[in-house]
Amino acid sequence: MSLPPLISLRNISISFGGKPLYEKLFNIISQGDKTCLVGRNGSGKSTFLKIIAGQVDFDQGERFVQPGIRISYLPQDVWLNPTQTAKEFVMESGCASFEAEAILDRLKMNENRIMEGFSGGESRRVALARALVGEPDILLLDEPTNHLDLPTIEWLEEFLRYHNGAMLTISHDRTFLEKVSNSCLWLERGILHHHNKGFVDFENWTDQILQEEEKRLSKTNTKLKQEVEWLHRGVTARRRRNQGRLRKLHKLREEKRALLSMQAGKIKLNKPETSEGSKLVIEALSISKIMGPKPLINNFSTRILRGDRIGIMGPNGTGKTTLIKMLAGILPPDQGKVTLGASVNLIYYDQTRTNLKLNETLWDNLCETGGDQVTLQGQTKHVMAYLKDFLFEEKQVRSPVSVLSGGEKNRLALAKALTQPGNLLILDEPTNDLDMDTLDLLIEMLSDYTGTLIIVSHDRDFLDKLTTSIIGLEGDGVVRECVGGYQDYIRQYPQQKPTDRTFKEGAKKPESEQKSSHRRLSYKEKREYDLLPERMNQLMQQISAAEARLEDPQFYQNHPQEFMRVTQELTSAKEELNQAESRWLELDELINS
Repeated sequence: MSLPPLISLRNISISFGGKPLYEKLFNIISQGDKTCLVGRNGSGKSTFLKIIAGQVDFDQGERFVQPGIRISYLPQDVWLNPTQTAKEFVMESGCASFEAEAILDRLKMNENRIMEGFSGGESRRVALARALVGEPDILLLDEPTNHLDLPTIEWLEEFLRYHNGAMLTISHDRTFLEKVSNSCLWLERGILHHHNKGFVDFENWTDQILQEEEKRLSKTNTKLKQEVEWLHRGVTARRRRNQGRLRKLHKLREEKRALLSMQAGKIKLNKPETSEGSKLVIEALSISKIMGPKPLINNFSTRILRGDRIGIMGPNGTGKTTLIKMLAGILPPDQGKVTLGASVNLIYYDQTRTNLKLNETLWDNLCETGGDQVTLQGQTKHVMAYLKDFLFEEKQVRSPVSVLSGGEKNRLALAKALTQPGNLLILDEPTNDLDMDTLDLLIEMLSDYTGTLIIVSHDRDFLDKLTTSIIGLEGDGVVRECVGGYQDYIRQYPQQKPTDRTFKEGAKKPESEQKSSHRRLSYKEKREYDLLPERMNQLMQQISAAEARLEDPQFYQNHPQEFMRVTQELTSAKEELNQAESRWLELDELINS
């Protein structure tokens, strides 16, 4: 017998400003579902999550939530009270004090730290802590990996593997989705497609849908211009082209491997200048940077040649931004020397999108000196056609940048950076807030870039598809370089992963880290500790009986008032059981501390 759905949506319709965002959407979430929701920016993914969470009203349809279900929702942007501590913020979810401390400890956050001045990564981790605490029945996660470093993303993947409830997540991180999902939803042009396999099969599945749609449209006498244009711009052709680019990338990696295998003194570089600049772009010899008592970068050397594609990765706080600023000549090293090749012209893209003028239109941002042309890789293109390449519609071109979504602003900032004259392009976290179609487009654009690329990113798939070598910052000044992408790096330098026990047994600290102080329970606490297991057993029997009655589909129709009474009793029993379990664990921790 299949379990009843935790949440079901039927015939959901919603519109903003007259035009329907989607109509008659249907979806159910059941126990054990680990579902990814994929779609372009602006397709309504975040709104869909808010409808499930009960935070947005819809125009038509029905939303059913099984009684007693606890839903936890992580939005893209979370407002943090700057006067609160991290622990106080997490406890707003209704969890016990020790639960808040445990989840913050597992996310390496100081529970007593005031949240004023939190970085993007710190804000995301404390928001995740509040969403994950207490084992909710349904987790709704909107771009959970944004601003997180790789160790935290990998920790989150392991946590979700052992999470007993259901999960629905939006993310642009392909590797993350491949590891955590067992089913897919694709929201495209108001239609929600369902697939009972995880994201690993997403591209094959969507290719089949697009091919079937193209065949159907080709048989009609009148083709809708917008639909045909979308298909021609669509994902399938780009994916086929990217296969050829990957073959080219593998060849570049072989060349990089051959160079790194030589001794530095034996590498011969062409000295003469060319229109593309010198062959040598950056040479760093034994550079170090001291921050506090320990070196941030210690005795690192590398040579970056024209056409290299360098990926830089590492946990937050290990010095990625410091390293790229030293390599670019913006920040001098404390020790060692950095030499930039002649005719190196730097283009620097930061994740704060400072190159955009918010009060000007998209057109004016790209054509700052006037006219209607942009120059890309030495070739001119009409600004309208270029913006269409970046998936903007004609009606948006004359709108101010300020009205764009976060993902659209990021897309425009990248489009603008790629039109700047230069032969050394540094991109700091370019993938945040981008949908997958835009990521495919960005990979295509950067694959054709003839200059030198340095990319700081936590997106493993992005690094695998673009980089000829990875520079990894491990902390304590350790910096390593490896030919290839992310997968090549972790094969050469295996990372210590969290064990299954960490997630199965909760957040108990090792004995060496536990407090040595011991407090004996009072008589009242000892009696409470002894009686709680019996009360918890009674509550579990009461919950089972109530759930059995509520599963009867005729119960509500025949006895609506009794149905409401049993539902309220079930909710109260679950709340009391949760409090009892928390109290017993708290007392047990005191006994064993």
